[in-house]
Order: sequence, then structure tokens, then C-alpha cells
Amino acid sequence: MADELTFSDEIANLLHASHGNPLNTCIQCGTCSGTCPSAPFMKHSPRRIIAMINADMKEDVVNSNTYWFCASCFHCTVRCPREIDIAELMYALKRYSMWNQQYQEDLIGPTFSETFVKTIFGSGRSYEPVLATSYLFSFGVPEFIQEAQTATTLMLKGRLPVLPARIKGLKNFRRMLGRIIPIGGLE
Repeated sequence: MADELTFSDEIANLLHASHGNPLNTCIQCGTCSGTCPSAPFMKHSPRRIIAMINADMKEDVVNSNTYWFCASCFHCTVRCPREIDIAELMYALKRYSMWNQQYQEDLIGPTFSETFVKTIFGSGRSYEPVLATSYLFSFGVPEFIQEAQTATTLMLKGRLPVLPARIKGLKNFRRMLGRIIPIGGLE
């Protein structure tokens, strides 16, 4: 009988293909947190998230906003003295929380990510008008009106298509996506 994986093992498995060193090599120097432009907006710093993963504090990690606030600037990864791919860790945590449907309720990121995947699965391409609906209503009325005016102008000038274009071989593309992304109910 196989032992059940710990949370840190699950995350390590998600990072297996990454070029960085494993999280357990982290020396907690704080370089990642000190260089992160988004750290002031995060519930926990990147350094603390790594420590929490290593301590198997799954609930605290998945209920954090840290990885959703990552700007993907790669400052942390480039400057890490242990060569841990921290930016990839943030992506892995996003995937993990989406696949397990465990994340903070008030975040735009999960809804946006889910809408993006569904849009890509539907036509093979990104389509901004559909993506905008995942976050647009979280703004105030003036911002909503400004976005609507901009979208209308872009459509009238032919810079934003009214309907999304579909790629050739969409069926094969969907089959490929289904193998790499757990997409329930979209087939």
C-alpha cells in the first residue's frame, strides 16, 4: 500500500519538470520577498509560502492570495541563491488550487483563469470580450463604462472581432488540452 503524499510532496511533483532546485533547499534568506514588487499586497511573502509548504501547511497556503498576486516578473527566480524557480512555484500553486477548487472566494484570478481555459478550449484562441466579463464587474461604474466605450471603439475600427475566430484542427487541439489540463465538463 502506497503512502499518501504530503502537501510538500504534491507541490514538489508539480515542480518536477522545472529547472529550479527543490523547495526543501530554501535557506529562508528572504531575497525572493525582498525583490518582489507584489509582496506588499500578498497575505504571505514568497519566502513564507515556501516555509509553509515545507511545513505542510496546506490550508494556509491554498487560502492565501500570494500566488494570485504574483506579477510573473521572475525577480525572485533570477535572484534566488539556491536557484529555486519561485515564479514556477507560483504557477504550480495556481494550478493546484484551480484543480482542487481551493482558493479564496474574493479573488479575480481563479475566475479569470477558468474563463481563459474555457475560451481557449472553445475556439483555440483567446477572445478578450469573454475574458473581460470575468473581472469587469468587479470595477466601479465609471471604469465599466470606460471599458465598454474602449471595446466598442475597437470593434467599430475592426481591431476587436465581434465573434472569436476558430483554429483549424480544433477537435485535435481540444483532445491535446484534455490530456494536459483537467477540464471537467467541457468535452
